[in-house]
Amino acid sequence: MTAEVTAATWEAPIDTIDRPIVAWTLAAFLVTFVLTRVVTRLIRAGRGPFRDTTVGGVHIHHQVYGIFLLLGVGLLELAYRPASPWFEVLAVLFGVGAALTLDEFALWLRLDDVYWGPEGRRSVDAVLIASVIGALLLLGFSPFDDDAGDNRVIASVVLVVDMLFVLVAILKGRTLLGVVGVFVPVLALVAAVRLAHPRSPWARRRYRPGSARLARARRRFPEGRRNRWDPLVDLFAGRGPAPDPPSGPGAGPPGD
Repeated sequence: MTAEVTAATWEAPIDTIDRPIVAWTLAAFLVTFVLTRVVTRLIRAGRGPFRDTTVGGVHIHHQVYGIFLLLGVGLLELAYRPASPWFEVLAVLFGVGAALTLDEFALWLRLDDVYWGPEGRRSVDAVLIASVIGALLLLGFSPFDDDAGDNRVIASVVLVVDMLFVLVAILKGRTLLGVVGVFVPVLALVAAVRLAHPRSPWARRRYRPGSARLARARRRFPEGRRNRWDPLVDLFAGRGPAPDPPSGPGAGPPGD
């Protein structure tokens, strides 16, 4: 009986999207993120009953709780594979853990407490990208072809090519289009063939100093240029740095 259940589990199609579970996860993720930002703002302002958690003089960031929560949810899912309603409970806990962890994404990169600094805006970017992925899954978009049938080889080749376009798009600094391109391949192709951001890994590697392509990239993406969703980032992370930060003796730190 166990062997039959195991075989049936492995034969299940991997491209089936469980939309109710995605909905539970996404809702928990968004609610937790908003509440976390409200609480951290209150702590920063010294208002309300909330305070930073310290142990032995060490500030415990909320991403620590998120990491342990994700580890626990993963272990429970792999070990027990619970049925409803516990499966939905795990989905909610996963969304909570993911929000707590991604809300301090900038700290992963910098290994420093940059939560309220210019670099901390990367955390909100990461949360927004994760939200877009969740919304696409909820709408039924999938990087896997549900109707591939016997053409699995062709579908796999298309998926690999799409992933290459996604990688190029991200290296060119077009992260959002690259991520959405996982689900809508034509967007990954468009992002991959367009001009790279001048400060992206692709431009630093392939656009020679003084080249016409680098000059075009700098005109297309001037210093201080704001993205379309920057006002939304401002709502959670605060207003970004000024486009032309001061320089010279006594000047403050440069903007990101």
